[in-house]
Amino acid sequence: MKLTPLKSAFQDFAAVAAPYLHIVDAAHYEEALALIEALLDEARDSEDDPLNRVIGLVAQAVARYEREQAVTAAFEQQAGEIPADVAMLRVLMRQHGLGVADFPEIGDKSLVSRILSGSRNLTKQHIRKLSQRFGVSPELFYS
Repeated sequence: MKLTPLKSAFQDFAAVAAPYLHIVDAAHYEEALALIEALLDEARDSEDDPLNRVIGLVAQAVARYEREQAVTAAFEQQAGEIPADVAMLRVLMRQHGLGVADFPEIGDKSLVSRILSGSRNLTKQHIRKLSQRFGVSPELFYS
């Protein structure tokens, strides 16, 4: 059995189907939805109809895009609610596996906790020292 014709057919299919299977923006999303509707109109109500498999593939891509959009929207909303200095401090904590007691540049763990909760702010001196310690630009602490 020669695989060349099958391989060629799948490569051709992948090239044509790529925009529908890897949705990257709203325009491709709308095109994928329209494609599903058109295929539903043409497909026979049979498991053997290959169009039903294509519908399944495109529907999976649509679902994946919708999940990614929901996650992105939730992240952007949450990120917008956190002041830049607190967000940066949290990033540094996660990246370096640090706790509230690991910031002598700021002070005791009680002060770090109050900063993380939003009841206190990082001072310019805190930001300067943190920037030096972690080798990051002080601008990252400002929105």
